[in-house]
Amino acid sequence: MSTFIQTMIVGLRLGSIYALVALGYTMVYGIIRLINFAHGDFIMVGGYTMIFSVPLALSLGLPAWAAVIAAVAVCALVGMGTELIAYRPVRKTGTNMTALITAIAMSLLLENLAQAIPAIGPNPKVASQIFAAGGVDLGGVTMEYTTILTIVIGACVCAALYLFTQKTRLGRAMRCVAEDKSAATLMGINVNHTILSTFAIGSGLAAVAALMYMAQYPKIYTTMGALLGLKAFVAAVLGGIGILPGAMLGGIVIGLVESFSTTYISSSMADTFVFLILIVVLVIKPAGILGKNVGEKV
Repeated sequence: MSTFIQTMIVGLRLGSIYALVALGYTMVYGIIRLINFAHGDFIMVGGYTMIFSVPLALSLGLPAWAAVIAAVAVCALVGMGTELIAYRPVRKTGTNMTALITAIAMSLLLENLAQAIPAIGPNPKVASQIFAAGGVDLGGVTMEYTTILTIVIGACVCAALYLFTQKTRLGRAMRCVAEDKSAATLMGINVNHTILSTFAIGSGLAAVAALMYMAQYPKIYTTMGALLGLKAFVAAVLGGIGILPGAMLGGIVIGLVESFSTTYISSSMADTFVFLILIVVLVIKPAGILGKNVGEKV
């Protein structure tokens, strides 16, 4: 029984991290129908920012996790820069295919650019301890405080984003642009500003995901966002890409599948089951668990 509980805890922890990343994917896709494959690399940017910011935070008498503030700012700037320099010109003159290729190219560019920076380089860096050690005993299994924080933060961020999109002026503008850009323009909404704000928020979420990832796995490297981003993309598709609660649900499901596969089947097969889920979902319910199948206009 203790093995089952431990596996469940690990799955919820992983799932919450995937959900935080998937929220960034689903926000961008929901508004401009672009799969931002560079989003995983924003996590890498946030991770390295915190590597360099944690000593500064500690020297100022702040807790280590306060370094996430700098990471959110840097990731938001990188996200907005990516939208302005790479995605906006392609949206104006390119096609969906060229936008997808641009997203993949931006991912590779960020990874290789990070390796070329002398202070970063290709070798992994070990992160400092983010949160205090300790935990809560559950049926003979210790649930670490870091795990509890990861789950709670994931749920709170998802709820806050949902309320933001429903209750605020910018959130309603995002939903209008997602529904119909032309109509949104006629209603006086600045479409480009709204898209830029969406990238800033989604990229900032990548920094929060990097914080929780570093708290669990204190090793940062330039390609860390590649596989993590792909799994989060699977989570977004599973829950219903473009739907915020779907990203949270999909992340939890993927985390549990990976955890139980590792424990009861084989650790080498865990990733296989994750991507198998993507294939099954696309075949059975392409719109995802919470999505609705909508006929395409011709």
